[in-house]
Amino acid sequence: MKILKPAKAGTLESNDISIMLMPGNNGIEIELESIVEKQFGDEIRTLIENTLKELEVEGVMIKAIDKGALDYTIKARIETAVTRAGEM
Repeated sequence: MKILKPAKAGTLESNDISIMLMPGNNGIEIELESIVEKQFGDEIRTLIENTLKELEVEGVMIKAIDKGALDYTIKARIETAVTRAGEM
């Protein structure tokens, strides 16, 4: 799947994550800002990357601002943003 336009999902509320997808050229580029970066930053990045790969998304820049979201919330926000950004 190709990202056609910028799209956003989620909020900056506690226990949520804001996901912004933009078309990119170099595979999957992730910019993460998280209140739990030191403890879970690597796991969050891996979850984001694996979710995008499951959806067969290529050429994407993603900016994520995490406020302590659980895995299923992160995955749901990514799926929503991908749906809004292109055609599945």
